[in-house]
Amino acid sequence: MRIVVVGAGHAAVQLVTSLRQDGFEGTLTMVGDEPHLPYQRPPLSKTFMKDGDASRLLLKPESFFASNQIEVIKGTRVTEIDRANKHIVTDRDDTIGYDRLVLAIGAENVRPPLTGADHPALLELRTLAHAETIRERLAVAKQAIVIGGGFIGLEFAAMAALQRVTSTVTEASSRLMARAVSPAISAHFLDFHRSIGNTVLLDAPVAEIAGSNEGRIESVRLADGQSLAGELVLLAAGVKPSTTLAEKAGLQCRNGIVVDGQLTTDDPAIFAIGDCAAVLTIDGIHQRLESVQAATDQAKHLSRYLAKGEGGTSYHAVPWFWSDQGDQKLQIAGLPSAANYFEARPGDGSCLTVLGYRDDHLVSVETVNAAGDHMAARRLLALPGSLTRARIEADGHDLRAIAKSMAPPTLRRARA
Repeated sequence: MRIVVVGAGHAAVQLVTSLRQDGFEGTLTMVGDEPHLPYQRPPLSKTFMKDGDASRLLLKPESFFASNQIEVIKGTRVTEIDRANKHIVTDRDDTIGYDRLVLAIGAENVRPPLTGADHPALLELRTLAHAETIRERLAVAKQAIVIGGGFIGLEFAAMAALQRVTSTVTEASSRLMARAVSPAISAHFLDFHRSIGNTVLLDAPVAEIAGSNEGRIESVRLADGQSLAGELVLLAAGVKPSTTLAEKAGLQCRNGIVVDGQLTTDDPAIFAIGDCAAVLTIDGIHQRLESVQAATDQAKHLSRYLAKGEGGTSYHAVPWFWSDQGDQKLQIAGLPSAANYFEARPGDGSCLTVLGYRDDHLVSVETVNAAGDHMAARRLLALPGSLTRARIEADGHDLRAIAKSMAPPTLRRARA
């Protein structure tokens, strides 16, 4: 049997790794559109900007793929899926047959429909090539403009501040990271960025990016008429799932490639994992989970299904996310977007824990510089049933103590 994986990110590499670990002995092919070996993306907006060491980004060395008989096709874009004949077509006009096809094609940056969005000097951050260009520009810049107040934009702004480059962050909505975090976390990071010298403008949509005859960006004009200037302009307006290939093949897509509990599309020979996949949640809705953890967990689940035929249990895992911004480490367990009530619990120094409830049941925990609470939250949210607000209040909001008391007896003995 031949399994072909389209994509070369975390999900793809974890899948081919797990398939070999789970005993799959068939042919494995991974097709990526970048000229590099598979690499980590999260450090692009953080450590790579400081040290520029691309070798540290590699997910696996070249020897790993060779020794495990995994064919890696680099710098090749898949343009078509021929479902009837079970093969894919590449931009080199090559055809590659498959018995099972896995789409791990990730997400792509959003380019909002504004004047000047196609300006060649407008920077974006998604690939290693993008990061290398930004790093070069950052070395000679004094002021940056960041369009978008999400994770990537804020991580960049925090990193740039460490290199004495201040940023003006423009966010169209009323708070930072609004799609992903609670109002309390948004407020915390607003204060943090202003404390390190960055300017944050909320309710400030961009209307135009104006260029000069020399090929530079002259200014960024906001909808209220305000004009901003900087030597470096980064567009970080969010991402959308890469679904064009799947849509062209007639697969069902709805804010991602729709999959069932076994991560199977509406074609039983085609699967989707990672940022491109709209997975079935425990609530019976389809949702994308943009995180390394989700990509890893989905890949491991799919590997067990493909290699061992373990298909009885549907994929479900507590999602968790993180963002490093300066000395502030944000960690999220669960989905704050599912909560309808939040309770903020400040700790010592910059520590903060925010509990998210839906109808008085715990559904998310966000922490800043409180790793112990985060790890406890992941254990609690993974337990059968749900934890009530009354129980948490009765135990003094001590998540670590609650997690220890609710752990299975065998696990408690092991930890003791």
